[in-house]
Amino acid sequence: MEESFLNTKRAAWEDPGAVPFVVVQNISKSFSSSSPLKDVSFTVYKNELFSLLGHSGCGKTTLLRILAGFEKPSAGRVFIDGIDVTEIPVFKRPVNMMFQSYAIFPHLNVSENIAFGLRQDKLSKSVINDKVRDILRLVNLSGFELRFPDQLSGGQKQRVALARCLVKQPKLLLLDEPLAALDKTLRELTQFELVNIQESIGITFILVTHDQGEAMTMSSRMAVMDEGKIRQIGTPHDIYEFPNSKCVAKFIGKINLFEGVILEHQLDQILIESKEISCICNATHTGAIPIGTRVTYAIRPEKIMISTLRPAYPRNWVKGVIKEIAYVGNISTYYVQISSGKVMIATLPNLLRLDDRNFQWEDEVYLFWRSENSIVLTT
Repeated sequence: MEESFLNTKRAAWEDPGAVPFVVVQNISKSFSSSSPLKDVSFTVYKNELFSLLGHSGCGKTTLLRILAGFEKPSAGRVFIDGIDVTEIPVFKRPVNMMFQSYAIFPHLNVSENIAFGLRQDKLSKSVINDKVRDILRLVNLSGFELRFPDQLSGGQKQRVALARCLVKQPKLLLLDEPLAALDKTLRELTQFELVNIQESIGITFILVTHDQGEAMTMSSRMAVMDEGKIRQIGTPHDIYEFPNSKCVAKFIGKINLFEGVILEHQLDQILIESKEISCICNATHTGAIPIGTRVTYAIRPEKIMISTLRPAYPRNWVKGVIKEIAYVGNISTYYVQISSGKVMIATLPNLLRLDDRNFQWEDEVYLFWRSENSIVLTT
């Protein structure tokens, strides 16, 4: 009988013996009127696709420019592949950067745009031609060699810009909102293309984006930034399911938040009283939180169930009235006003047609959820 074994290989960031490929060490940046970065530190491992995620003005693009060498930090160091590059000029770093605007030359055709950096390096014509041909095949642009930028779609321009960055085989590729100019459908398709390209060539990517879906889809890990600081680093799953603060929970996806107080501990459960939700709630939580601590109780909308029947168990349910329904094709979002006046959000998949759904505007319903699907935030 054949034996089967689970793949127990750990990710690099879970391996205490793994050596980081990029080390950002206590980076701060100050201008005359602002401080966009405040003592930022993180590590990225070889072949990762690591995202810096945050709203506009949080410091993520300034951090990317420091990694590229376009900006110098006011304090801190940057190491790439074991070398301190903090004082190394941009043109000597093993780094390439893909800009949001793509910055491809309008007077050069696709091949000439891609070959530009190779010609600057004075490589032979035959080597340049071979490299350009290979990279065109990689980004699925074979046959477009002689086209000019004004003859290309937005997605094709994006791939030209990517090919120009990759053809020089940098150790690190930095991407500043690379998909922002694309429409929603093309952006979603290109996300998977970028991930597949990154995996096939094995170059480390650091991506800056404000788009949560983009970061969640593409990243091996991501850092959520706010006010010049990193608030949490983790896999997309960990950050979505286990945010470490109200700031992160509110930024990543929709969430219901209620202020409450710890009443008691029961093995791996804690009881929380919340006047905003008008009920005693329990949550699965392994950490020790003192009784009387003020916390935030959080539930994702897709974890909430809806019924017209009152639940049999005593906790984790509330009665309300449906005030709004947002139909988004695959799901519907229900905005339910509860007795405290707060509005809770719940989402359900649309398994039935619109006319066959069980819940309508002004219906009285019960919202309920499992204790393991709630989150307790102390910061």
